[in-house]
Amino acid sequence: MNTAMSDRKLTLDDISDLRAYEREREQFRNTVIEKRRLRRVALGTLMSLSFENRDTMRYQIQEMIRVEKTMTDEGVLEELNAYNPMIPEPGQLCATLFVELTSEDQVREWLPKLAGLERSVSLRLADGSKVTGRIDDQHAAGLTREDVTAAVHYLTFDLTTAQVAAFEAGDVIVECALPTYLEAAALTVATKAELLRDLLP
Repeated sequence: MNTAMSDRKLTLDDISDLRAYEREREQFRNTVIEKRRLRRVALGTLMSLSFENRDTMRYQIQEMIRVEKTMTDEGVLEELNAYNPMIPEPGQLCATLFVELTSEDQVREWLPKLAGLERSVSLRLADGSKVTGRIDDQHAAGLTREDVTAAVHYLTFDLTTAQVAAFEAGDVIVECALPTYLEAAALTVATKAELLRDLLP
């Protein structure tokens, strides 16, 4: 791994202690809310993808240690180990996929219908190529049943150099190919520009 790649990951030095974070929290929160707005893509009526980056993951960690009142380096390192994999390296996009079910009836109806969802979400690029999201081994191990899915998935999209160029050059479609949930959504110009910051060195 080269230095430019590893520089994206968060370290202990990037995480503010509780008092320092309280002083910056409101402004940082507003910044991240705007970033999340640009980086969120609705996929049909029941799903959305939130594309993560260094700022969104730092916010997640800061909020976790704030709620848990974490005071030790060891506690912060646990959060860093959990969330750093969701910070994309150049040529990658990382997204949290949310299945947005609001009632017990919806949960019972849809989570079985969406079994296999985590292997069914792709980016379709202007050159016709398709990049399917992958889940890491730890997340895969947590999916203990083949006949039902989880409400949250963590996906990584690995693009070749040519695919990054295609992403930049034309329309990008996020699509779900699951037979029970065939949906597609085009990235807006603003969202595509934001995500190019992740893909380019």
